[in-house]
Amino acid sequence: MLQTNRSTLTQFLIEERRRFPGATGDFNALILDVTLACKAIASAVAYGELGGAMGNHAPDAGGSVNVQGETQKKLDVLSNEVFIQRTEWSGHLAGMASEEMDLPHQIPAQYPRGHYLLVFDPLDGSSNIDVNVSVGSIFSVLRAPQAVIDSGRDVVEADFLQPGATQMAAGYALYGPTTMLILTVGRGVNGFTLDPNLGEFMLTHPDIKVPPDTQEFAINASNSRFWEAPVKRYVDECLAGKTGPRGKDFNMRWIASMVAEAHRILMRGGVFLYPRDTKDPSKPGRLRLLYEANPVGMIMEQAGGRASTGREPMMGVLPTSLHQRIGLVFGSKNEVERIERYHREPAQAKEGEPLFASRSLFRD
Repeated sequence: MLQTNRSTLTQFLIEERRRFPGATGDFNALILDVTLACKAIASAVAYGELGGAMGNHAPDAGGSVNVQGETQKKLDVLSNEVFIQRTEWSGHLAGMASEEMDLPHQIPAQYPRGHYLLVFDPLDGSSNIDVNVSVGSIFSVLRAPQAVIDSGRDVVEADFLQPGATQMAAGYALYGPTTMLILTVGRGVNGFTLDPNLGEFMLTHPDIKVPPDTQEFAINASNSRFWEAPVKRYVDECLAGKTGPRGKDFNMRWIASMVAEAHRILMRGGVFLYPRDTKDPSKPGRLRLLYEANPVGMIMEQAGGRASTGREPMMGVLPTSLHQRIGLVFGSKNEVERIERYHREPAQAKEGEPLFASRSLFRD
């Protein structure tokens, strides 16, 4: 049933803009361009096999490989193209960067250039798209360096290497049973649901807050043999339940779609861990700092949660490369702070827990 008392995303952004009388409206227009891209991707995802966009991208359906070394899905490539087409023309961007592109994308010469940079993961969780698991798009808006704005030059990698604390906005669209947009512009977090009749995102979840405590954690247990001691300690204590040092039972979740994990935690609390491990010593983590960790980190902290590498606050990390990977822990504040404390005071993992003992299913 249509509810007319809800604000649209456009109304919400206009009300936010009124707080800044000197604002030009470019920022709002950019956010609306991004959400239009998300609507188009939501439609493509919803058609599934009927739309002919499932499976691996060419060549010959064997799959092309992106800069991350991952086989691209057809929807990865399509979603990336949609983001570019819907945002490059408007004059709001100086450039953009994507998980699916090796180098920054330059604004074509025929279009004016603006004051912002856009970074995005066009389709997070796409490895699960063929089994109909919820996927999403993650994005972050940065201010372009003044030198770029003044000169109008092409953007380079260094222009994007800004810590998460400098983000002007961050959000994600979740393509699930309903299409939702989660957005922060630096003043809390709000959730919008796509009304399929109006084609508008409607404010349905104002001022979202992540509970500070939880009894739920998410981690890929198949990597347990590679975890560092503080992570093993934390998971072992959770699995010990009421009889262990935590004195309460925990549930373990793992969707393997980070945007879906983030949404669950945002809605009801929890903690997500994809920490640095020893599986590949050359990589300090698995998730992408600019396209995943920073935008999700900003959302979590604006909602009262916490985001961390396990060792330091995520928002303070200075990026060193466009596709830098990093360990990520986020969610309910008290749990993330506990994990950080365990990293400062590492303890040996205990033997004898049923899931991770030396004779268990996950033995080293």
